[in-house]
Amino acid sequence: MPGLARKIIICAAVDGLVIQPLSSKGQKPFQPIKIRYSDAAVSNVSRAQVPDTSKPDTSFEAFGVVGLVTISRLSYLVTITRRRQVAQILGHPVYVATEVAVTPCSAQTEAERSIQSTSLHLKQRAPHSLEEEYQSSDDDIEPSQPTAEPDDPLEDHDDANSDSARSSIVEDVIRKRGSYGRFAQRWFSRGGWTMDQQRTMGLSVSPKQSSAAPATSSVPAQIEEKTAPTPPPVSSLLPKLLRTLQILFGTSQSFYFSYDVDITRKLGKKVEFPNDDLAPCAHVDSMFFWNRNILQPFMNSSQESICLPLMQGFVGQRSFRVDSHPPQVDHHAQDSVELCTLSPTGSVPASPPTERDQESAELRSSERSYLLTIISRRSTKRGGLRYLRRGVDEDGFTANSVETEQILSPANWTTSSRTYSFLQIRGSIPLFFTQTPFSLKPAPVLQHAAETNFQACKKHVERLEATYGDVQIVNLVERHGIEEPLGSQFERSVERLKKEATGSHDLAFEWFDFHRACRGMKFENVSILLLKLKDKLEEMGSTVYQDGESQTEQKGVVRTNCMDCLDRTNVCQSSFAKHMLEVQLREEGFDLSAQLDQTTSWFNTVWADNGDAISKQYASTAAMKGDYTRTRKRDYRGALNDLGLSLTRFYNGMVNDYFSQATIDFLLGNVTANVFDEFEADMMTKDPAVSVMKMREQAIELCQRRVVADETEEFHGGWVLISPHSTDAVKSWPMEEIVLLLTDVALYLCRLDWNSDKVSSFERVELSNVTEIRVGTYITSTISPSHMDETKNIGFVVSYEPGKSHVKRTNTRTLSSSDDVKQQQDAADLKDASQAPTLVSMISGRSKSSPIRKVAFKAPYTSSSAVTIGNAPQQTESQLVTSICGEIERLAREQQPPKENESSQALLVTGDIISLEEAKRNTGLLEQLGHSIKRLVWA
Repeated sequence: MPGLARKIIICAAVDGLVIQPLSSKGQKPFQPIKIRYSDAAVSNVSRAQVPDTSKPDTSFEAFGVVGLVTISRLSYLVTITRRRQVAQILGHPVYVATEVAVTPCSAQTEAERSIQSTSLHLKQRAPHSLEEEYQSSDDDIEPSQPTAEPDDPLEDHDDANSDSARSSIVEDVIRKRGSYGRFAQRWFSRGGWTMDQQRTMGLSVSPKQSSAAPATSSVPAQIEEKTAPTPPPVSSLLPKLLRTLQILFGTSQSFYFSYDVDITRKLGKKVEFPNDDLAPCAHVDSMFFWNRNILQPFMNSSQESICLPLMQGFVGQRSFRVDSHPPQVDHHAQDSVELCTLSPTGSVPASPPTERDQESAELRSSERSYLLTIISRRSTKRGGLRYLRRGVDEDGFTANSVETEQILSPANWTTSSRTYSFLQIRGSIPLFFTQTPFSLKPAPVLQHAAETNFQACKKHVERLEATYGDVQIVNLVERHGIEEPLGSQFERSVERLKKEATGSHDLAFEWFDFHRACRGMKFENVSILLLKLKDKLEEMGSTVYQDGESQTEQKGVVRTNCMDCLDRTNVCQSSFAKHMLEVQLREEGFDLSAQLDQTTSWFNTVWADNGDAISKQYASTAAMKGDYTRTRKRDYRGALNDLGLSLTRFYNGMVNDYFSQATIDFLLGNVTANVFDEFEADMMTKDPAVSVMKMREQAIELCQRRVVADETEEFHGGWVLISPHSTDAVKSWPMEEIVLLLTDVALYLCRLDWNSDKVSSFERVELSNVTEIRVGTYITSTISPSHMDETKNIGFVVSYEPGKSHVKRTNTRTLSSSDDVKQQQDAADLKDASQAPTLVSMISGRSKSSPIRKVAFKAPYTSSSAVTIGNAPQQTESQLVTSICGEIERLAREQQPPKENESSQALLVTGDIISLEEAKRNTGLLEQLGHSIKRLVWA
């Protein structure tokens, strides 16, 4: 590729960092590169201006650029410093990233220090060259410790000979991956908590302290240089974010890449990267391109040649040998991992072969060696973690959507031989539903109306049919209990789709109650499901490639799901895959039933590894039922292991997943960096796929249709605001979102069940009875800086005298918007209280001497982490409140004509509703303690 021989300086995205290829002899892009820092002028840089890299520890080698992360106006370059080969496709290696370096780019001092530290770390961990290490590495090599704190006492640069003086006890404690390790690092370090707090706040630290930073230090202090401006304010969550980056892209070992082949597409679809001027980023499938957003700064600067596309999921490979004419005596059985023979059952592995047996086996012409490769690709659409990403979004993308490809190929990948590819997919039930993480077995809550769910399900199925052809759905949830409502709604949606189908694709639905069928740990009963789908699987077939062309195409795909799409799904998918492997080998002339060696532990192992990888990426633990997937046996030890995994998932769901989800959304470009400010304020994350603006517009439309009784009333506006639970209160815990409607004669305060699109109650206030509208500061919490910002926490209180026309109604029946007939009936019930026997109506008629009542409203925060399209100016909280109150006052004046001989009294007044001082006094100890505990645990 032209231009790769020269040194590359990225000035638009990475100020001063030099990214230099190690070789200039026609090497492909994103091969091993060298990272260093240069203060040379970027505009007219030349080789003479490039700093000398011959000095030790001024640069380090990396195996690819992951991307550039910018937060709090600070940029960090993420590069792969360790990798491990996991497979080879068409003779080209495929790697998994095992460690990354996060290098600061905003200050020269910090960049040089981080580069030196990373270089030293790599030299300490790799006595030989990096390339030699990765060529000889195996699965048992322990990954690096990228989560170490910057004040790690084990990295003492002041005394190079201090290794013998280190405390073995302290080292053992810090090396532990337990929950106490992070605290021990701070307490046993020289700076203790003080230096960590300084780094968190972006303050300078002494050079002696800073020199102790480890190689992959991700919490650099922002040193103020003489020629540099004052460092910008740093988010207090920045250290946690940088640690999460190192864990996610490195230690988790869940991101795969190749320099030569495109692993984001199925075999035959542009497998090898073409030798053109376009970078591989232009060829890969964006659906599985996980670092596309953070590579965008390089692509915008025309530096695609150094961009390395990453795919999250799994890549595993095993070799095996089969015999078309097996002997009657078992004397050539091979090792179960590399040369074992397979069969439809799964017996005890045979004893290792002797040297003579191996020689005779090599001479047997009836034998053939194959490779089995499993590639699972996690979709970037609706990506995230277990309980925080469930179901479907408005565009039909489901959570935990994974495409799994099983490839059967000759061991030498010869093009003249046939290569088989069998695709399966998994994904969450394509309905809107949620589950709370605060329960071991939470009940799913179905959201929105049935029609809304059907439209999302329709989009999902249509996309599958357009991509794969026929779709066979396998639903593994329970037919009874808490999972049944979701499964039944899914089944009804599919039946309706089949009735309305106009295309040529076949859609089938199979509901297999996995728990009921496999009760008592009898997972072998999955064969019942396989027997039902056997003909369908063989009808869909596989994709066959030969001589570089596709001979046959797979005609459809099996879509399998349970609740999490992890444990039950992986057991069934491995069963389908094994059956198709038997069919493929039968076409090659190998009768598996005639094989003497019946062991298939290698097949079970690679599929169990696949299940563990997908489960760790979605639920933070290995897959349950993994013992059966590996051994095809199940006993009490496996059940006890599953109990431990359940408890671990429960803990992660409550503690770790919220911040990790915010990080994933940020890296994928679904939200802006404001998501961390929102997380710090509420210790929660929101689903960016759910359009808050659209939901509010739909809620206003629903309330207008259901609540406004008199059709002659002129509608002037509707808003979603925050309000206490009850009238005559200005604060409650928690506050709730309500819909405020304004007509020419009345105000309507509507409370909704947001999950089911129902109006639960409403209150009507005549504008003629309004006595005052107070606008001012409205602070309801002091647990975070954003809650105490007086410019953003604005609200108003409407005071009124209840009259005979004041109405308050509570709905005790379903006001579902899923049925048109029911909508009309419910609307009629709401409009005529005399014809609503199932509505509890409280109509208050009070005299003019009745006490004044108040309803309080607070403006929701208008700034959001959601990515917006377009540059339309956004209304501030103050502007929103001012416009609402101005309109209410104008219409109220029209309903209150001035009386003779009486001066007109102003309705709109200014005054604090809850001032900052009052809010501080009223913030309870329990509220402060609760937020402090959340921050300690989650942040």
